[in-house]
Amino acid sequence: MRKIFISILLLICFNGCIKENKLRIAIAGLAVESSTFSPAKTLEADFKAKTGDDVFNYYPFLQKDSINRLRAEWIPSLRGHALPGGIVTRQAYNSLVSKTLERLEDNLPYDGLFFDIHGAMSVEGIDDPEGDFIKRIREVVGYNTLITTSMDLHGNVSDKLTQESDLITCYRLAPHEDAIESKKRAVTNLLDRLESGKGKPLYKSRIEVPVLLPGEKTSTRTEPGKSLYAKVNPETSKEGVIDAGIWMGYPWADEPRNHGVIVVYGDNKEAVKESSEYLARSFWDVKNEFEFVGPVGTLEESINLALKNKTKPFIISDMGDNPTAGGAGDVTWTLDKLLKRKEFKNENGPSLIYASIPGPKLIKKALKLKIGDYVEEYVGAEVDNRYSPPILLRGEIRSIKKGDINAKTEIVIKTGSIDVIVTEKRKPYHYIKDFTDLNLKPSESNIIVVKIGYLVPQLYDLNKGWIMALTPGGVDQDLSRLNYKRIKRPMFPIDNFTVDPDLKAVFIPTSN
Repeated sequence: MRKIFISILLLICFNGCIKENKLRIAIAGLAVESSTFSPAKTLEADFKAKTGDDVFNYYPFLQKDSINRLRAEWIPSLRGHALPGGIVTRQAYNSLVSKTLERLEDNLPYDGLFFDIHGAMSVEGIDDPEGDFIKRIREVVGYNTLITTSMDLHGNVSDKLTQESDLITCYRLAPHEDAIESKKRAVTNLLDRLESGKGKPLYKSRIEVPVLLPGEKTSTRTEPGKSLYAKVNPETSKEGVIDAGIWMGYPWADEPRNHGVIVVYGDNKEAVKESSEYLARSFWDVKNEFEFVGPVGTLEESINLALKNKTKPFIISDMGDNPTAGGAGDVTWTLDKLLKRKEFKNENGPSLIYASIPGPKLIKKALKLKIGDYVEEYVGAEVDNRYSPPILLRGEIRSIKKGDINAKTEIVIKTGSIDVIVTEKRKPYHYIKDFTDLNLKPSESNIIVVKIGYLVPQLYDLNKGWIMALTPGGVDQDLSRLNYKRIKRPMFPIDNFTVDPDLKAVFIPTSN
């Protein structure tokens, strides 16, 4: 009996010691793409910030009893993600950052911190919000804490962000089908460095590549993006290299940090130097090969092509107001042109689904009516009316999807042969279910017009013909039409280069 009692005591002590010695890792981050060329503003509520255990919902690889979850004690602070949009208000930024810092301070100390961001957040009066944010985090957690930063390849990597991050990684696919895989890699690298005792990498190289291109030209589905990004992983397999990344940057913000960047880090200086310079040169060498990943044309050309198409559906990307890139999502320019086309005036004309336009006033009216009733009200252009005013939309209510605590109400208005999806708040339509939930049959529609750039996987698989329309908006694809004043110059493709840029490795000091 005495032996059993001693064994139990030893087991309790052993388990207690393990728990006491478990790595403590915090989680924090704010993710959004912000167009400074849009009149829209991003507010605190738009981030739908999660705290506590709700933060884990973002990460399949950190679910309860998962291997990585068991390797450490995870302490979530605040993590917020907003639909791309306009510049973040200073009030929203200060509030969210302050709440993050308070939570971090309440649970000190930490062995590591997972800093999960996008990298293209613009804030009123701050040129480098992510750099500012991580610096303020450092003031709380100190420099003994290892920070791993996870980013979108369309983010911007400033000198400050690189220095304050001990480990930094980004996606390697666009569309971002490897988003979760990349975040997991960031976490795994952190755990490995902590558990091995190796700590901070000895060397970090950051090379600025003066290229600024939209994602619609740099998709990894096609060349040269496909081959360029395929070069990244082999470099990380080299002895002395931990990770490497190619950041395209975000073209719809006018800030000095907006441009391409290569970051490579590890423990072997020469290997880090060689890999970073190789990737930088590879990027620069193919700059002239980047073209739109699909056919492009004016809206008129796009509609004419769609009308000639014999298979269903033909998809038109209304690119200039793409809310997944930072557009306001309520520009009425394209919808106005569609409603004026004679081909769609009659209900027996070619079927077209337009997704979508915000119209909270129309929805308020429609909710007092029923399916089949006639309704009319102005929609769109409440935020961005620079190109076209609000439209008086008239038609039959075809379906209503009432909102709940997690979503806003959406309705379909039939006018002529066009089904216009009207939303309470801007919403991108990425999934087949987005349409079928509204009793629409996208596979049977002659034409679908979506406010998007390159097609996300489900729409890409659905299309039987596709073109990207060069329409106006806050994320205009014609960068020459944007009035840049503050980006570094010269910048490809806006400027001509008489000599090649210096693409030598620049070593960034270790965070300290």
